[in-house]
Amino acid sequence: MKLFGQTLLFDADDTLWENNIYFERAIAAFISYLDHRVHTTEEVRDLLNTIERQTVKAHGYGLKSFRISLVKCFEQLTSAPITEEKHDRIYRFVEAIAEQEMELLPGVSEALPILAERHRLIMVTKGDPEEQRDKLRRSGLEGYFSGVEVLLEKQETAYLEVAERHQCERETTWMIGNSPKSDINPALAAGLNAVFVPHDFTWVLEHEVVDAPPAGCRLLELSSFRELLDHF
Repeated sequence: MKLFGQTLLFDADDTLWENNIYFERAIAAFISYLDHRVHTTEEVRDLLNTIERQTVKAHGYGLKSFRISLVKCFEQLTSAPITEEKHDRIYRFVEAIAEQEMELLPGVSEALPILAERHRLIMVTKGDPEEQRDKLRRSGLEGYFSGVEVLLEKQETAYLEVAERHQCERETTWMIGNSPKSDINPALAAGLNAVFVPHDFTWVLEHEVVDAPPAGCRLLELSSFRELLDHF
């Protein structure tokens, strides 16, 4: 049974378009450049994950934060001073992400226009506001959304505030995304419904077990974006 006249809140990165694969490529290039003689690739990556958790708390999400994390990781794993040349090399790994063309995920360009005719769509993402709004503009999807929210963090309280700002009725509002940690679990905790659309390369810091929906909430798990049309 299709549902009509709902409010659909959409995550952006790795739900509407590719994102984390570019960071993964940059990290692989960074680790190769580091070429550490003692620590394995896995150990370097574990350290970078730890540093990123700390950096996000202090500086938020986005390319600037990622660049800080790479520099800190390099500094902690090398005894030699970081020269201007090395700084520039590390910055180029980050610039390669910024220069990527927008790549919509399969089914988005076909399904989103139809969903926009049937429902109210609001983009709810997190990160650097300027970066996220620029990606939305370059994606060509901006016209389908009646609102855009770029949050510092996607937590239960943030979803409650978004729902209040946009006068969302909780029983007819759905959060759609690929991250259990940021999209699904906090939305369910806020009393919203949720649609989990997994992505093979979801950022490791977003991994979490999907919670069972509380009483009164609904949870769908779909294998593709196109399947949204079967339900909405």
